[in-house]
Amino acid sequence: MEDHEILTKFQDPASRNLAFNQLVRKYQQKVYWHVRKMVVDHDDADDLTQDVFVKVWKNLGNFRQDAQLFTWIYRIATNECLSFLQSKRRKFFLPLNDVGAELAAKLEAYPAVAGDEIELKLQKAILRLPDKQRLVFNLRYYDEMPYEQMAQVTGTSVGALKASYHHAARKIEEYVTAADMLSTTAEDAD
Repeated sequence: MEDHEILTKFQDPASRNLAFNQLVRKYQQKVYWHVRKMVVDHDDADDLTQDVFVKVWKNLGNFRQDAQLFTWIYRIATNECLSFLQSKRRKFFLPLNDVGAELAAKLEAYPAVAGDEIELKLQKAILRLPDKQRLVFNLRYYDEMPYEQMAQVTGTSVGALKASYHHAARKIEEYVTAADMLSTTAEDAD
């Protein structure tokens, strides 16, 4: 079902629940994986995904349609992720690196990624990025989102997003190269 049909049905109290269920079915998996890439932990991602759709339910009647529905939902999900990570840092008085290390430990425990050494290196490198750079990298690299749409999701200019993505890619490349050098040095020492 197209977004405009969902929105039309949502406006009618008789079909509101049906329309919302269709919206959730259409976007739940995309939102979950967007959130999961940011917070890593399944339970946290699951909870945040529910929070996103609660906010969507509460605010869908006020959606002005000046952006795509998908973009609007992604913006809510993005804000929830960034707030969650900031809250986690404040609650446990953790600096950025400690949160990244905690997420990396959870990542290694996730069997689908831990079994693929290259993907695990990439994910560890991504987790070392500041939250907003990680967000930009994930949106561009994994979701293949155009910069213009990313600008709507993040409320950031296209130029700033391109610069952020470039810096993130460079940092990831440096991390992976350094990790490869360390592993080669360790193998040579044996």
